[in-house]
Amino acid sequence: MAFHVNHGTRDEAVDSSVSSYNTIKRQPRNTLKYSTRMTLSFALTAVMTAVVLSIVLAFVWEQQFQTYTRDNMQRMVTQMAETLSQQYAEEDAWTDSILDYVDTASGSMEEVGIRLVDSEENVLYDNTMGGLIAGRQGRQSKKVILPPRKDSVVVADIQVNEVLEDGSSAPRVVGSLTFWAMNSDVFLTQSDSLFRTSSYGAIITAASMAVIFACIIGVFVARALAKPIKAITTTASQIRNGDLTARTGISGTDEIGRLGETIDDMATTLERDIKLEHRLTSDVAHELRTPLMAMQATVEAMQDGVLPADQTNLATVGAEVRRLSRLVDAMLRLSRMENGKTPFQLEKCDVVELADDLVMAHSQLFQDNGIDLTLENETGHDSFYAEIDPDLIREAMVNLLSNAMRYTSEGGSVVVRVARDRHNVLLSVQDTGMGIAKEDIPRVFSRFWRSDASRERVAGGLGVGLSLTKEIVDRHNGTISVDSEEGVGTTFTLHLPVTHRKSR
Repeated sequence: MAFHVNHGTRDEAVDSSVSSYNTIKRQPRNTLKYSTRMTLSFALTAVMTAVVLSIVLAFVWEQQFQTYTRDNMQRMVTQMAETLSQQYAEEDAWTDSILDYVDTASGSMEEVGIRLVDSEENVLYDNTMGGLIAGRQGRQSKKVILPPRKDSVVVADIQVNEVLEDGSSAPRVVGSLTFWAMNSDVFLTQSDSLFRTSSYGAIITAASMAVIFACIIGVFVARALAKPIKAITTTASQIRNGDLTARTGISGTDEIGRLGETIDDMATTLERDIKLEHRLTSDVAHELRTPLMAMQATVEAMQDGVLPADQTNLATVGAEVRRLSRLVDAMLRLSRMENGKTPFQLEKCDVVELADDLVMAHSQLFQDNGIDLTLENETGHDSFYAEIDPDLIREAMVNLLSNAMRYTSEGGSVVVRVARDRHNVLLSVQDTGMGIAKEDIPRVFSRFWRSDASRERVAGGLGVGLSLTKEIVDRHNGTISVDSEEGVGTTFTLHLPVTHRKSR
């Protein structure tokens, strides 16, 4: 089957035998940058906020301002009506002196329409009709300015106290005074209108300044947000292109900081895994080549007559074949364990008895190598039960014992210890061997990894035992730890949950 790799665009498959594959899409040329979109979003938000605030403020301000101007004009007409009431009470009629007072007061209120009527609704004074109507001749206005609608005027009655026949007094309306704003259907004089206009101008100016400042702040905020995202994108692109040393350098407690730390940790893990993969390939090839080369050299020597085809040389070939078979078998077991294909049979098992059986089964082998193998039970009980797969745990412990015997010199000792903590049972193997270098400890569970490869090949190790042990512990949802000091010894400890719980 043929595959067509399409970089950037998607092509329709012409034939059923042709498939397509798309890499990551390229960024369109006309797409706005993230920082630009963020700035525009800040600007739009600021504009909408300013518009809504201006509308609400203008509405409230208009209502309050109209209420203020009406109350102010009502106060003016009430004060003048009280003065006219006092004058009328003194004169007991609408005299010229009273009307002159009204005319004089009207001169200081040029933008206010003033109309005075008597109790018979006769107009005595109207500054829009030339001023005095009664008592004066030839004062008719050339242009009559009628008052606006009734709801835009304020009226105050002019009252005097009248003495009744029984000696009591009662108020009597002798006229009324009407005020209104000229050339306006509300109570706004020209000065009031100018003040209102300047107020609205101030609101618009403040809103515009708020929008401008919001845009400026938006630019800086957008750049601050876009900078780490751009760094993460660049790092991801570098990693995709093969540069596994690229890092974002971003850290912090917020979402972007944690994302940067996660990307860096992922890159570190990926770099380590790829290096281990390369090393694994090299080590597997080397481990397979060693027995194959030994077998090839022996067989070719027997074919050429250099070596006789006797039992000794055939035994050499057989030993290398068995070594190769053990290596392949160990790799298959590790692969099956990682893929979850190995049977996992949990049962309630006495770990103290299991450890004791292991020590008894291997004590003679250790004794033959001049190593003392002992068991220490620190659980406080003769029996201690846990939910484990005894076959797998036995295999893991055998791997640890094999390692301990391989790297412990004659005259040394190995201790198998059973202990417990609050939730786990602890199975450990402690030796007095040569130990592991501090920088090598994090890599001891890698496949085929060896701090001293030549030493392990002579000792006969395959290099997958600890990897297999770690997989067994992982299947039990446990952990494995290692403590070591060069020249003193090494301790491997399995931490196994007493009660097994399925991982989520």
